[in-house]
Amino acid sequence: MTQEKVELLVIGAGQAAVTLVETLRRAGDMRRITILGEEPYPPYQRPPLSKAYLSGKLEKERLWLKPRAWYLENDITLLTGRRARAIDAKARTVLCEDGRRFGYEALVMATGSRPRRFPSELGGDLRGVHTIRGLDDIERLSTDLAHARCLLVIGGGYIGLEAAAIARAYGIEVTLVEAGPRILARVACETTATMVRDLHCAKGVTIREGVGVDQIGGDNFGTVAEVRLSDGTSCPADLVIVGIGAVANDTLARDAGLDCLESPGGGILVDTQCVTSDPAIHAIGDVAAFPFSGRRIRLESVQNACDQARALAGRFLGAGACYVPTPWFWSDQYDMKLQIAGLSVGADRTVFRPGPKPGAGSVWYFCGTRLVAIDALSDPRAYMTGKRWLEQGVSPCADQISNPQADLKAAV
Repeated sequence: MTQEKVELLVIGAGQAAVTLVETLRRAGDMRRITILGEEPYPPYQRPPLSKAYLSGKLEKERLWLKPRAWYLENDITLLTGRRARAIDAKARTVLCEDGRRFGYEALVMATGSRPRRFPSELGGDLRGVHTIRGLDDIERLSTDLAHARCLLVIGGGYIGLEAAAIARAYGIEVTLVEAGPRILARVACETTATMVRDLHCAKGVTIREGVGVDQIGGDNFGTVAEVRLSDGTSCPADLVIVGIGAVANDTLARDAGLDCLESPGGGILVDTQCVTSDPAIHAIGDVAAFPFSGRRIRLESVQNACDQARALAGRFLGAGACYVPTPWFWSDQYDMKLQIAGLSVGADRTVFRPGPKPGAGSVWYFCGTRLVAIDALSDPRAYMTGKRWLEQGVSPCADQISNPQADLKAAV
């Protein structure tokens, strides 16, 4: 089969890919670009999948990042339903599963991540067991939610908690189990976790912490029927949602000989300009493991995908600026919006500030006297103030923050 030559080839059709090519085109860069996407859909937003779309508040077409006509108008070749099988870094070619081959001058890996699956030998392949990542996952889950009575959620992270909130809106009985000592243990402090836990319990969710899952049991038809827990108890369940973290889609890169992170979550190693161990190959978004505060991290967020894409576009355009993240993230659960800015890793002190109404407030993370992150729970003013301070490198007085009578502006 003949080989097609492109100047820029992007593997992965998500937020990072679209932001990269849009930034280049807006800057007047008209190099030949091709995007390869595995899914049959045009690039779409993922955060609303477990929020507005799953709850039925958002139509499918509103998920699309750009209308299909936009790619044609901007001379970008978008190939959906096209899976890349192998990269030949020496020859600078990519082979797809359908036999089509592409040569490239520059290659960008924007392959994202995938959810960890529950082991098949422990019942992970039974009908009614779901993970949440793509549009097809949500379509299947939505169908099952309409008929479910008892849901068991495995994992007390944001995905699991959001799914629990949606299920309660359906009137479904929900039990959430977290093998660790508490929910949100990897991403938030005890104060934030307690506020979120109290909200879910008030809405009727049963939360079991420090309890793992030994086996998902099925009926005679191969459909989930119960979940046996590590403390010897069992819960009836006709639906299970698994939210136990994500793994970087770095297999293509590993097979091509690129340096990757040797950790449970993996990731393609990049420098501060998103360049991999091969100078012609770059990585952005969930799959990229970049240097931050003396270590390597991956950030699974829209903000990181967009900001890394813009930084890489700047490199292609000759700017060459280093990527320095100012992370932010949000989660919608019931009528509460949890907004997070910064990274709390390494914080040695937290300060709580009551919010404008019961159940609202903000948690401020400090490393010494330096502000490093904020969690705002239904407190948008605190979030916007904290996010601005983090972006400006400003650290407020912690004692002033904790005083609800003191104006936030007076804390600096």
